[in-house]
Amino acid sequence: MAHRRSRPVVPRALLWCAYLSLGSAALPAIALGADSSPGAKGAQVYCFMRSNGNNHQVSWDAAYALIKRQSASLFKTSPQHGAVMITEAVVQNPGLYPDCGRFLGDLFVKPVTPDSMASPAGGPQSRSERLGQ
Repeated sequence: MAHRRSRPVVPRALLWCAYLSLGSAALPAIALGADSSPGAKGAQVYCFMRSNGNNHQVSWDAAYALIKRQSASLFKTSPQHGAVMITEAVVQNPGLYPDCGRFLGDLFVKPVTPDSMASPAGGPQSRSERLGQ
C-alpha cells in the first residue's frame, strides 16, 4: 500500500485568529493565498482606506509609504511606479478589491499647482493672456 502525501491544511482556528486580528477585509486575501507583493499590499491599503471614506491623498500616502518600505529594490520606487503597482494588483484580482476600480483614476491625476492654474492649458501664457486682453 503506497503512502499518500497529504496537502498541508490550514486549521480553521488559524484563519479565525487571522480574521479577528486583521479584520474581515484580510480574510479573503489569506484564504485565497493572495499575492503578498508590495503592489498588492499597497493596493489593499489604498482600496481599504478609500472604500472607508478616506480621501485620495491620505490613502495614497499610506499605500505609497508601505510600497517604499516593502520594496526590495536597490532603487527607490517612484510615485508613478507605485501607482502602476497598485493598479496592476487591482486589475489582476478585482474580486479582492471590490469597488476599488472607481478610485484608480485618482492615482494618475496630476496635482494642481499655482502654475498650472495660470492658463487654461496649464502651459506658458501669451502676452495678451498676461496683460488680461
